[in-house]
Amino acid sequence: MNEATWLEVALNGPWSRSRQPNIPVTADEIVQAAVACADEGAAIVHFHAYDPATGRQRDDYEIYAPIIERIRARADVICYGTLPFAGSIDAPSPLNPAQRFGAVDRLVRAGLIEWSVVDPGSTNISHHADIAAGKEGFVYANPESHIRYGLQLAQQHRITPSYAIYEPGFMRLGAALHRAYPAAPVPIYRLMFSQHIAFGFPPADWALDAYLRLLQLEQPGAPWMVAGLAVELGTLVEAAVERGGHVRVGLEDAPMGCTLDNASLVRQARGRIERAGGRVADAAVVRARLRRGAVTGA
Repeated sequence: MNEATWLEVALNGPWSRSRQPNIPVTADEIVQAAVACADEGAAIVHFHAYDPATGRQRDDYEIYAPIIERIRARADVICYGTLPFAGSIDAPSPLNPAQRFGAVDRLVRAGLIEWSVVDPGSTNISHHADIAAGKEGFVYANPESHIRYGLQLAQQHRITPSYAIYEPGFMRLGAALHRAYPAAPVPIYRLMFSQHIAFGFPPADWALDAYLRLLQLEQPGAPWMVAGLAVELGTLVEAAVERGGHVRVGLEDAPMGCTLDNASLVRQARGRIERAGGRVADAAVVRARLRRGAVTGA
């Protein structure tokens, strides 16, 4: 344990309030939640933008930009959004890479974001409760052409790719593709665990160890964090601190129907980090580490 622990909060996700009633949806709610989480120690804020008219996720620059500007005017945090799904019920046809990364491209050109989602793989997202009820999940699709496009943007603009690792194959493909774009900054590997969705590993020490052994083979020295969807991380918070990793919490990641707000989840995580002997990093520390990693590859 040599570095301060990065604490990220994922404020809402794609769930809508039907699944996660306490998520912030409006611009005012997102800004208020982000600032409250920064006050509790979060250096990184991730959120999904929602259309104020329909209440559905909409990943447009015009929605993201003013929210990020308002957050950054009140707190020194690293903000980033997400990508629209490659195939969405809100899109008349499947989105191509330029369409999916359109807002990212404009946000980085405006100097508003420092990293971006570039998830290196595809998987099924099916809740255990839905499976039992006969309700089909969906495919979270990231074709290789989309991953390559994201890495090209990262290489061009020197923004950090944020890899969500849902399955071990995501790590292997992500590392291999990053080697094809060597000028792109070293990715952050967000190791995804779940108890209530049928992907990847449960939040267990043996599962974390398996991911870290694979990461040591594929991209040694790359920064990583524990996270997930519909998950209670449990002792993985302490394990991440002990092993030199980082932590993400928030209502995007919490089990559905979570009764806490984002600031409370961040406060709890910070307490666990500190009780494990760690300390939380501020945004300046995160940026310095990323600059160092971009130069050294470690």
